[in-house]
Amino acid sequence: MGSPMYSFHNQNNILYLKLFFILLFMGCIPDRTTNLPSNQLLATPTISPPSLNLTSALETLSLDGYFTFKNNHHAAKDFGNTFQSLPLAVLHPKSVSDISSTIKLIFELGSASDVTVAARGHGHSLQGQAQAHGGLVINMESLKAQQMQVHIGEQPYVDVSGGELWINILHETLKHGLSPKSWTDYLHLTVGGTLSYAGISGQAFRHGPQINNVYQLEVVTGQGEVITCSENNSPDLFYGVLGGLGQFGIITQARISLEPAPKMVKWIRVLYSDFSSFSKDQEFLISSENSFDYIEGFVIINRTGLLNNWRSSFNPKDPMQASKFNSDGRTLYCLEMAKYFNPNETDVMDQRTESLLLLLHYIPSTLFLSEVSYVEFLDRVHLSELKLRTKGLWEVPHPWMNLLIPKSKIHDFADEIFGNILTDNINGPILMYPVNKTKWNNNTSLVTPDEDVFYLVAFLSSAVPSSKGTDGLDQILIQNRRILEFCDRAQLGIKQYLPYYRTQQEWKAHFGPRWQAFIQRKSSYDPLAILAPGQRIFQKAIPIL
Repeated sequence: MGSPMYSFHNQNNILYLKLFFILLFMGCIPDRTTNLPSNQLLATPTISPPSLNLTSALETLSLDGYFTFKNNHHAAKDFGNTFQSLPLAVLHPKSVSDISSTIKLIFELGSASDVTVAARGHGHSLQGQAQAHGGLVINMESLKAQQMQVHIGEQPYVDVSGGELWINILHETLKHGLSPKSWTDYLHLTVGGTLSYAGISGQAFRHGPQINNVYQLEVVTGQGEVITCSENNSPDLFYGVLGGLGQFGIITQARISLEPAPKMVKWIRVLYSDFSSFSKDQEFLISSENSFDYIEGFVIINRTGLLNNWRSSFNPKDPMQASKFNSDGRTLYCLEMAKYFNPNETDVMDQRTESLLLLLHYIPSTLFLSEVSYVEFLDRVHLSELKLRTKGLWEVPHPWMNLLIPKSKIHDFADEIFGNILTDNINGPILMYPVNKTKWNNNTSLVTPDEDVFYLVAFLSSAVPSSKGTDGLDQILIQNRRILEFCDRAQLGIKQYLPYYRTQQEWKAHFGPRWQAFIQRKSSYDPLAILAPGQRIFQKAIPIL
């Protein structure tokens, strides 16, 4: 699909000629190659010109798009807003060959050059993962202009650019009565970005994450090769790239699985005061055959007037009882559910919903319901974004932390975190819901706890600039460290989702027995460690210990 495989040798010849004339003009043609120790991961370079003017070399490339060398500060920041690394240049590609040619040029510079390459989607990384200090950032959204192709049949799918936003895919596929199966809570993210991690939301218990719903990928490796891969064609690269943190290649196209799309959603929220009942009901629902289509939950600490806030979007089942409910500063747990339906199925949907609710153990007076369109439900977070932007509260530091907790340890985790460490409401939601691992493909690079059921717990704090209080960046980071230290001390067997570590030893511990397979894939597809330097897993020209 998409661009054909390029001839590596032909491209090499062209690059050699370009580099030769640049070096000749500068009077610094090298007459040596650099040999690396045999125990290093990194490949021996073919050219290592120490004084090569990279800007001039980039300008010689024949591109459909273009480079910018100035005013690139937007590429030096991300949604996390705590890391800033200015690149040398930003590539705005209009074709896959733009990306391939650029990476091939960097690869030909060899390990004597410290230039690296980062793919940047919509800029929603949290700790600078899409940044490349002094290197090249590829603006993947420049590829969005490629037309989406929706294929209808027994197994419908859509072919999309790696820089396409999920919200745009939703609107395009709905024209055919179809939509992707699995989502993230926020749809203004690129395909390549979420597939490099996993893509998890309240549908994951049924369909698995987004990386489980991909038929095929087109990938540009760290050597500049363009490879189309799937479970039957180059499966090692296919599964490696899915959840691979951008380490093995840049996703330039993806073939996404589709299903018939509903038109409406019954959206429900209920509250629990007891964590045990809350978790048991969640686990019951994700294991039931005829359950809801979306199941999430969140933790509410020391909040008042909660149900009144819900009334702007939800209606209480019993308004009189709801008006008498008082949270009394307690820690409460909200179960959020959704049932998809079409207008002619309303009666059947209501009966199924009522039957499921009768089996749950929530506080009766806290049952709130709403009916919204499918698009409105899936794009619900965007409305909050628009409100925060008007108040200047969107582009603030976001020291988020996402953890995957084994089911067997979730009570130990909740008792300590919500009983001792977090005693007051944080400045942002705390998500908590289980997923069923049997729906997930274990061949991908994603690392999860060693149990069939585990919980996603996400602390989505926003820091108030210049604050020295509990809502300040420093205090939130201290709080995050306390949570991680407890998990380590109690040996809960957690894994970080959207992981962030500072040392390779920490990454090695994160991957555990899968570490050797990970570095082998790195050696095969990005031997010079050019790609995704912001993950801080590998450093260019540094051997793996």
